[in-house]
Amino acid sequence: MSDPVVLPVASVRNPRDLGGYRGFENRKIKKHRLLRTGNISKVTAQDQQFLLDYGLKKIIDLRSPAECKLNPDKEVAGVKYYQLPLGIEDNTSGGGSQIEENKAKYRQDQYAGLKMMCRRYRKHILTKASQDSFHQILELIANQDQGAILYHCSEGKDRTGLVTLLILHILGVNPETIRQDYLYSNYMLNDYRAVRDRRFKQNGENEKFRANMRVLGSVSDAFLDTSLITINEEYGNLDNYLEQAVGITPQIQDDIRNKYLEK
Repeated sequence: MSDPVVLPVASVRNPRDLGGYRGFENRKIKKHRLLRTGNISKVTAQDQQFLLDYGLKKIIDLRSPAECKLNPDKEVAGVKYYQLPLGIEDNTSGGGSQIEENKAKYRQDQYAGLKMMCRRYRKHILTKASQDSFHQILELIANQDQGAILYHCSEGKDRTGLVTLLILHILGVNPETIRQDYLYSNYMLNDYRAVRDRRFKQNGENEKFRANMRVLGSVSDAFLDTSLITINEEYGNLDNYLEQAVGITPQIQDDIRNKYLEK
C-alpha cells in the first residue's frame, strides 16, 4: 500500500488523510476530503487553523454521549458538527460501578480486554443504532461536494477504523490495503500507549492490568476479523451488509466514488 498521509496536527491523536490510496480503476482517493483522527477536545488554535486551511467543513463525532460530555470537542469556527455515536458504551476513565468491575477483571484476566473488544466490534456491526449511524455518516459523505469531512472517536482507531473500512471498501480499495491502514493506528499510538503504561506502573497496577490496557490502546487483526467474519456470516459479504443493513444504495455508493476518486 502507499504510505498513509499523516497530518501535522500534534494536539490530535492519530490524524490522517485517506487521500492517495488507489481504488476503482486504479484511481486515487482525493486528498483534503476524508480525514480520520482521535478526539479533538484538546486541539490547539494553531492546529485548528491548519485544519481550516486544509479544507475542513464538517466534523463527525463517533463517541458515546458520556464521552462527549466528559471531553467535548472544541468548536471550530465555521465547521458543522454532527454527533453520530457507534453504540453508547462509556469508554471514559471516570467513576461508576461498571468501570470498577471492568478494572477488577483486567487485574485478574490477561485476556479480558481482548474478549471485550471482540464483543464490542461484533456489536458495532450488528446493532441497529450503529447501522443507523453508519448510514447517516455515509450519506453526509455522499452529499459533501467540496471540502473535508473529519470523523473521529476517542483514539481514532476502533470506531473510526470501522467507518474507514466501509468508506475504503466503497471506494474500491483492496482488502489488504484496508487492513494495513487499520493496523497503522498501532504505530500512530505507540507513544500514547507508552505514556499510559508508565502511569499505570507508577500507580502500582499489576502486569495483567497493564497488558489489558495495551490491548485496549491498540488495534488488532482479531478485532477487524471479528467484524468481517460477523458480516460474512450474517450478510454474506460487505456489499450485502452495506445495502441490506446500512441502507447504502448503489446510487449512494456511486456518488461517493464520483466525488472522492480522482478522474
